[in-house]
Amino acid sequence: MKVIVDEAKCCGAGQCVLTAPEVFDQREEDGVVVLLQPAPAEDLHAAVREAAAMCPGAAIRLDEDA
Repeated sequence: MKVIVDEAKCCGAGQCVLTAPEVFDQREEDGVVVLLQPAPAEDLHAAVREAAAMCPGAAIRLDEDA
């Protein structure tokens, strides 16, 4: 799995950080998503999928074939 984030779409809701804190963080100054692990371990895939599905700005995209 490869995780791609679009910072321009991020609204800073922080749902991704709450759901998968090992993979996502937020910038202090504006709350925009910070991708910590672009290729997370398999045990994190379910949480990353949930974070992408919950993202109100649709800022997280997953490439499941990577």
